[in-house]
Amino acid sequence: MSKSADFPYLPAVFSLEEDLLDHLSNRPGNQRCVVGRDELLLVVHEVPRPGVPEREALFFWHRGDGVWVDGEGGLGLRRLGELLDRYARVIDEKEELVEEADTAAEIFELVRASAPLSRSTRNLMVAIDHAVEQDEDNRELKSYRDRIRELERAAEQLNHDARLTLEYWKAERGEEQQESAEKLNKIAFRLNLLAGFFLPLVALGGLFGMNVDLPDFVQGWFWVIFFGGLVTGGTLVWLVGRKTGDRS
Repeated sequence: MSKSADFPYLPAVFSLEEDLLDHLSNRPGNQRCVVGRDELLLVVHEVPRPGVPEREALFFWHRGDGVWVDGEGGLGLRRLGELLDRYARVIDEKEELVEEADTAAEIFELVRASAPLSRSTRNLMVAIDHAVEQDEDNRELKSYRDRIRELERAAEQLNHDARLTLEYWKAERGEEQQESAEKLNKIAFRLNLLAGFFLPLVALGGLFGMNVDLPDFVQGWFWVIFFGGLVTGGTLVWLVGRKTGDRS
């Protein structure tokens, strides 16, 4: 009895040799090219979906007679090219979203989506490159290898741009907050200076405005006390302002 029954995830149209089946487990596993005695099994993944950790595996069987068969029973590697088309389409869509994003939340979602894309295209490139080493006369497979290299670079650049944009926005918001804090500090400093200017006057007014009997000579010195308080307050403001300027 064939061992194929022990691997239900394999397409029903496949009839793999025993040596090839010995390299498989009960799960599809990562993207790779499994090498048997006379046959190959190329395991690749569908384009990853954001927030979905599971990967949908696609299989391509290289028979002993040199013919590639896809999971639907079709001959050749056309479906592998269609898979690369889907990767290219998703990467292009994400690149446009990076340019159009207006909020940090949108950029964060792009970072989350682009990271699996980058990893998946990198692993896909390794799997196809391995397959080319085993089927080195297949020009179609070589063209897909060269294309996935371009897609891998594009996916990596997408992830880098999304992360860089997020970091840029973070730095920009930090600068805006710093500028706002400096403005508030200047306003508070001016208010403190204004309060310090009138502090002596308020203190003297409170002292001489108490409900007590004051000497007669004090009552005639109202304007002297008033201007004296202003001069004292102005002197304090000048001293504080000069020391603050020296520190800066």
